[in-house]
Amino acid sequence: MNLKIRLTILNFLEFAVWGAYLTSMGTYLAGVGLGSNIGWFYSVQGIVSIFMPALMGIMADRWMEGQRVLSLCHALAGLFMIGASTYAYQSGDAVQFSILFGLYTCSVAFFMPTIALSYSVAYAALEKAGYDTVKAFPPIRVWGTVGFIVTMWVVDLFGLQATPGQWMVSGALSLVMAAYSLTMPRMPINRDSSQQKTLAEALGLNAFKLFLNPRMAMFFGFAMLLGFCLQISNGYANPFITSFGGIAEYADTFGVQHANILISLSQMSETLCILLIPFFLSRFGIKKVVLMALLGWVLRFGFFAVGNPGSGVWLFILSMIVYGVAFDFFNISGSLFVNQETDESIRSSAQGLFMMMTNGIGAFVGTLVAQAVINNYVFTPQANGATGEAVIAGWQTCWYIFAGYALVVAVLFALLFKDSKAKA
Repeated sequence: MNLKIRLTILNFLEFAVWGAYLTSMGTYLAGVGLGSNIGWFYSVQGIVSIFMPALMGIMADRWMEGQRVLSLCHALAGLFMIGASTYAYQSGDAVQFSILFGLYTCSVAFFMPTIALSYSVAYAALEKAGYDTVKAFPPIRVWGTVGFIVTMWVVDLFGLQATPGQWMVSGALSLVMAAYSLTMPRMPINRDSSQQKTLAEALGLNAFKLFLNPRMAMFFGFAMLLGFCLQISNGYANPFITSFGGIAEYADTFGVQHANILISLSQMSETLCILLIPFFLSRFGIKKVVLMALLGWVLRFGFFAVGNPGSGVWLFILSMIVYGVAFDFFNISGSLFVNQETDESIRSSAQGLFMMMTNGIGAFVGTLVAQAVINNYVFTPQANGATGEAVIAGWQTCWYIFAGYALVVAVLFALLFKDSKAKA
């Protein structure tokens, strides 16, 4: 089989594993009385992302071929995820947070490193075959997003959004990925101690000296503040939209019945916005592009606050469309900015630091703060008997708060961050 097709399947499966549950598990958790703990299930991804990818990367560099480490991680992630699903099915509404969260955390801890490992496997295979990775990889990576969308739709159409079946789908796909990874071209092991990274280097700790540069320190600070937004809508958009089912007017609308399909428009937008980044960066520069991302988050949350799945569904659709700008215009352009502004000797560590500030610390803290806000306005009132329009009003208050936060960060970034004359 053609190498590019093989790697396309690899990327498709990699992100199909994630798409099976990432946007819908909040609805299941809320349905079994764990709504107040949704934030923990999303924030733990940030915690393990701080150290697990680096540790598995060291293993792939020094002791085991990369495709085998990828297979091992997926096998363990899949088994733990199937365990979480099985326990949830057996327990029904009596499911215990500590047991379910423990199984889920073990799965996520082994899954998160597979994203970087799958990239490494693809890069190594393409380079060995003589391809230019800059040109060859993006068309392959796009199929990862397609895989994410496909499993979102499968979970939705098979009625698994409010069940632990979504975790079973993810776990089964992880086991398929574990087997398929072993068919990938072998990656070399670096046994030359003079070329191996230390643990501190692999974790990106040597890049912390970038904080001595005021401009870079400010950029990383804003990266963390923007990272607060990253997982909020992944965790809460689905339970928010499905909660309209408590109002007769909206109970049978497409959005309430198929929230995952509606939300998948966000991933479609993300795919298209990736293609726009080179033009926007060259035309407007890093500061304006990041401001576009921040304003994208304002609109993402704001449209949720004023929309509904009935006559206002077009506002939900707009929220999905601007998600591509909100997510991609910062994550990808920010990565390019870090690459441009740092010395080659610490470039990889600087990228690790950027990911740590956004998807690690930022996403972890932001998701827990969002959980506290939503518990206060939604789940606590629900526990006290609030229903229907009262619940929706609580959700709307939360989205306004999140939109206001993003707006404040945007204003501060516009005032404090100084752009260079050179375009990114």
